[in-house]
Amino acid sequence: MFRGSSFHTIDDKGRIIIPARFRDQIKNNGQNGVMVSRMDNCLVGYTFDEWSKIEKRILSLAEKSQSMRRFRRVFIGGAHDCIGDKQDRILIPPALRQYAHLEKEIVIVGVLDHFEIWSRENWEQENLDLEKDMQEEDVRNEIARLGL
Repeated sequence: MFRGSSFHTIDDKGRIIIPARFRDQIKNNGQNGVMVSRMDNCLVGYTFDEWSKIEKRILSLAEKSQSMRRFRRVFIGGAHDCIGDKQDRILIPPALRQYAHLEKEIVIVGVLDHFEIWSRENWEQENLDLEKDMQEEDVRNEIARLGL
């Protein structure tokens, strides 16, 4: 499982270093890379095994609405396999860097079955947005159902 967050930089070529605790999780499956796509103004990274499960779930859906076709087109069509190099870096393709506004300072956040790559600015805004959301009763109730 991917947990915790850490601050990093993305180099001029678009390479990032995956935190060691995340690399261990990725390599536990005998892999040296991840599938990366876009969602919620950040990038999402999945092990190849988890990505395969997502694709199977999407294919099994009976829902063929216009919004689901659009989601498939953007989420699956925009995905890239990012293989680790000898320095355990992955190259983020330019289109994904542009989408997530990754320029220099980034934050890598573990979210259990995947991790997210945020620009530091977007991550700070996400935290502020959560604080505002926590003032809403329905959000507090939803979190309370977790026992927190």
